[in-house]
Amino acid sequence: MKLTILGGGGFRVPLVYGALLTDRAEGRVTEVVLHDLDAGRLHAVARVLDEQVARVPDAPRVTATTDLDEALRGADFIFSAIRVGGLEGRANDERVALAEGVLGQETVGAGGIAYGLRTVPVAVDIARRVARLAPDAWLINFTNPAGLVTEAMSRHLGDRVIGICDSPVGLGRRIARVLGADPREAWIDYVGLNHLGWVRGLRVAGRDELPRLLADPDLLGSFEEGKLFGVDWLQSLGAIPNEYLHYYYFNREAVRAYQQAEKTRGAFLADQQAQFYAEMKRPDTAALTAWDRTRAEREATYMAENRETAGAGERDADDLSGGYEKVALALMRAIARDERTTLILNVRNQGTLSALDADAVIEVPCLVDANGAHPVAVSPLPEHATGLVCAVKGVEREVLAAAESGSRATAVKAFALHPLVDSVNVARKLVEGYTDVHPGLAYLK
Repeated sequence: MKLTILGGGGFRVPLVYGALLTDRAEGRVTEVVLHDLDAGRLHAVARVLDEQVARVPDAPRVTATTDLDEALRGADFIFSAIRVGGLEGRANDERVALAEGVLGQETVGAGGIAYGLRTVPVAVDIARRVARLAPDAWLINFTNPAGLVTEAMSRHLGDRVIGICDSPVGLGRRIARVLGADPREAWIDYVGLNHLGWVRGLRVAGRDELPRLLADPDLLGSFEEGKLFGVDWLQSLGAIPNEYLHYYYFNREAVRAYQQAEKTRGAFLADQQAQFYAEMKRPDTAALTAWDRTRAEREATYMAENRETAGAGERDADDLSGGYEKVALALMRAIARDERTTLILNVRNQGTLSALDADAVIEVPCLVDANGAHPVAVSPLPEHATGLVCAVKGVEREVLAAAESGSRATAVKAFALHPLVDSVNVARKLVEGYTDVHPGLAYLK
């Protein structure tokens, strides 16, 4: 089975390959094609992968190419993890937004809109090529903003594109662990959009254990989200929000923390990864060791400003292992082998949430089999959550409309309608600022 990884020179590709190395069953991935626009980055990542397989017999064969069509032909699965504009683009997203006093995070608020506006045209081109060159392939999307990009691609690939994210997986794992339950045996009632969802229940052997957690302040305050949001607020919500909702519930504090930080997250990662890829140019570098060291620092500093604002302290060691690569592998296994499983995924709504239309991509538990991912029926969200979901989905639709039409006015509308952008005038300044620094937004007229 052939897996093509778009963004194959990306720093986290060894996580995906490491997960593939654990799969020894019949029907596994036997060929991996790395595609990237940067041949130097491809070479660096290929070196890490070579060291990963040093003691693994019959590992999947790895090739690399800068030719997209070549990479797509004959693929059974396509994993998309591209970053249009690179980390320099992410740093610019943050800088422009913070200059106007609004959030610049890569998937939330102004930064997420800017990232979406320059990513959607590229993602749509990829989707059209997949439809032409690999019509039977399944595309697994991890490109951010994941829900928005998945919806853009679904207009050309239908249900054969499925978005994944590690945030709901990590959240469910933490809740199960603090309740003394096995995450593999727990049903997680999670509903929302990508980076905008809530756990409303966690059932073990048919019993919802979440009320027990919410009623115990010591237990509730003992894990990441309890520290991040505070016990009182979680008890008021009656649910556990995705960590990214910290940007909404504590927006003023988050913006201030980012403005006061020595470096934004994007700038930090740009410097860190530039150092890693420069190190990888030296033939004597121990590639896997250098990658492991860089990854550990990257994970430990994740959402550092938010945790500092909340007084949440350092991340727990168990939360430093990521998880999206395990979701991707489980998804591929379920489809390729008809190994039925349940995963939280980004898929078309198909009537699951009554407040949204059938084509809106949402993030919910899905039953996965050889025919793809099927969203599970869920109870309606409370009004406060429904309002936020509908508002953000409305913004995503304006981003898609702007990307399709090239309308600058529609881009302004997308920014202005976002709950974390507080002025139409600010929206206009954001569009001006982003078009000045991003050549990829030159299509907006």
